Amino acid sequence: MTDGYKGRIGNLIRDARKHKGLTQAQLADLLNTSQSAINRIEQGQQNLSLEMIARVGAALDSSLVDIGAGPTHLRVTGPTTLSGEITVKTSKNAGVALLVGSLLNRGRTTLRKVARIEEVNRIIEVLNSIGVQTRWLNDDNDLEIVPPKELRLDAVDEAAARRTRSVIMFLGPLMHRLDDFELPYAGGCNLGTRTVEPHMSALRPFGLEVKATDGAYHATVNRSITPGRAIVLTERGDTVTENALMAAALHPGTTMIRNASSNYMVQDLCFYLQKLGVEVEGIGTTTLRVTGREVIDVDVDYAPSEDPIEAMSLLTAAIVTDSEITIKRAPIEFLEIELATLEEMGFNYTLSEEYLALNGKTRLVDINTKHSILHAPLDKIHPLPFPGLNIDNLPFFAAIAAVAQGQTLLHDWVYENRAIYLTELNKLGGNVTLMDPHRVMIEGPTHFSGTEIVCPPALRPAVVVLLAMLASKGTSVLRSTYVIARGYEDLAERLNQLGANITAFRDI
Repeated sequence: MTDGYKGRIGNLIRDARKHKGLTQAQLADLLNTSQSAINRIEQGQQNLSLEMIARVGAALDSSLVDIGAGPTHLRVTGPTTLSGEITVKTSKNAGVALLVGSLLNRGRTTLRKVARIEEVNRIIEVLNSIGVQTRWLNDDNDLEIVPPKELRLDAVDEAAARRTRSVIMFLGPLMHRLDDFELPYAGGCNLGTRTVEPHMSALRPFGLEVKATDGAYHATVNRSITPGRAIVLTERGDTVTENALMAAALHPGTTMIRNASSNYMVQDLCFYLQKLGVEVEGIGTTTLRVTGREVIDVDVDYAPSEDPIEAMSLLTAAIVTDSEITIKRAPIEFLEIELATLEEMGFNYTLSEEYLALNGKTRLVDINTKHSILHAPLDKIHPLPFPGLNIDNLPFFAAIAAVAQGQTLLHDWVYENRAIYLTELNKLGGNVTLMDPHRVMIEGPTHFSGTEIVCPPALRPAVVVLLAMLASKGTSVLRSTYVIARGYEDLAERLNQLGANITAFRDI
């Protein structure tokens, strides 16, 4: 092994370790070696056997250091001015919910224009491992899903399940198929402690009990227990609401769900359930009335709506680079508060007439961004459940506030530690102060300049850093970008079509 390759492998391992959130000492413990040995490996000063590289890959629970398939990095040359038009792709979160929801149906489900992203790939791997047949039908990303007569939960792909937080949504549909089963612990974004308790409060009325031990959820179902009164969700969460909906869909009575999320992915799941023959009333409100069916066995065709978070990402790209572009097929119903907030900050834009998404329900527009001079808002920016500012759109305001004149306070009250990743903007020349685990103060305007950054392990802050790099003078490198691929399809390539200069590369 040449010194050059030792150095490159050392960089790979260092990036993978940081991405996992481990110290050198913690990785050393996992490998039963010393911290000094890990330090030598990362410095490129240690000979490594193929066996040792494989052990490192296993310890980091990822394919980031597989032989010949190291992590993808992005090299960004800026500053950039974007131009042209770009079409918003369908929703990641709706796609995941619909994939899991397809388990309710014993017939064939065809989903149109599915977001072909890593999060979706992981869910498909889990589905395939338990016996579900999936088939991509064409270049439009239409996906066919055919369930087996009997699911094989004992064969579940644990590696895929552990790399997605969405696996918890399997509880709702699986409880109708099996009296007891196990699911591996969920992973996904590193955003702090995630509790299953809100899901349990939604599913216990249907007889489900879950114990979390030995890295798995152990689920048992008591069929004699059915909801005796309205289910009141203790947390108005998207996945919690989706779990309750899927549990209610195969409960032949009528279930009332109160304090339900009315967010975009929940609405898509409701529209899909209606196609399955489930009665769902109150879509778009916080009270859902669901009349389920004992058995669902129909062939259905459904098209999830476009992704408001991707639309916000593209808006942010235009704003931080002060570019005039057209963002087509933006779901305006889920962007109105964001646009109103941006308008107060001085953002100029025009909207087309509204038209319907392929699901026949969701309202879309084309957004034309204009040259703007932004100033900080008078009040703090904070998320609220729909129809408030979307929780996943809040991080983009960090990059926007950085190019605005004045001080902006962002309050991310939902996640314990996501705000800390926004301080990565300081490496590009930003002035971001972490007030506490939930709040950051941003002083603008910022003159971004290029540097090298290891990708934050949380999806939206990772994209925020990438978008700030578009506005940065010189060359930037964003290392280990798998987390972006979890939620976005070909984002760098699509930004390049607007005039960005982003190159993907690997160390090996």
